[in-house]
Amino acid sequence: MSPAGATSGEGTTSGQGTTNSEGTTGQRATLEEKARRRAMLIRAGIYIFATHLFAGFVLLLFALGDRK
Repeated sequence: MSPAGATSGEGTTSGQGTTNSEGTTGQRATLEEKARRRAMLIRAGIYIFATHLFAGFVLLLFALGDRK
């Protein structure tokens, strides 16, 4: 058994879990990763919506320009 705060291959061990090289616990890193993925999905949805909106506007311009 190793003493508290001893260094292992993954980082130091404390009562809150194993810390990684950045000094964050594994649980906190997992929550940060989930937050990053959620933010990325929101951004992707906004970009897809905006692209479709712009494409619809361009199609509307062509349709209105073709009318006489």
